[in-house]
Amino acid sequence: MRLRTIAILRRFDPQKAVDIAERCWAAGMDLVEVPVQGEAGWASLEAVADCAGNRPFGAGTVLTVADAERAVSLGAGVVISPAIDRDVVEATQGAGALPLPGVMTPTDVATAAALGLEACKLFPATVVGPGWVSALRGPFPAMRFVAVGGVDLRNASEFISMGACGVGFGSNVETLLARDNAAEVIAELHRLAERQTLNQPV
Repeated sequence: MRLRTIAILRRFDPQKAVDIAERCWAAGMDLVEVPVQGEAGWASLEAVADCAGNRPFGAGTVLTVADAERAVSLGAGVVISPAIDRDVVEATQGAGALPLPGVMTPTDVATAAALGLEACKLFPATVVGPGWVSALRGPFPAMRFVAVGGVDLRNASEFISMGACGVGFGSNVETLLARDNAAEVIAELHRLAERQTLNQPV
């Protein structure tokens, strides 16, 4: 699954989550993520799942095995976490979905690699900056990183240029969608990510 652009639909009620998800898919974003913090989050995930059809969506802020299994049972193809937890990763893999745990340090990345993961979420990305991606790829050239946390239109391309395979838009996803050329901006980020991928080890 390609994770060049992720829309993070945090704290939206079910109807608004569906509306924004539809706009994200229409604009060409790779994945819609709905964080599942509390029952309100689960209600929004269920609403997005009901309208998704074959379009890709995932669950975010997944902290427990039970929540990972619940998310996959609703059809989530990706289970996204703020940190790396072996039990959550293995439960997600066992349920047939893709884990995308959060990493920050080389130790985190080594743990992810030992679990057989090929991609992680660098979080919170803007705390360490785009250069951190390049630094981590030095000892872990085969690991792919999706930059999440403070990413916006001002820095998204820089994260990708420094080695990220993709970026996640959270609080500013509506700002992105409000642009007349939103689909073009997303397509350009995808092209940049594809070029970056060609330069990464297989």
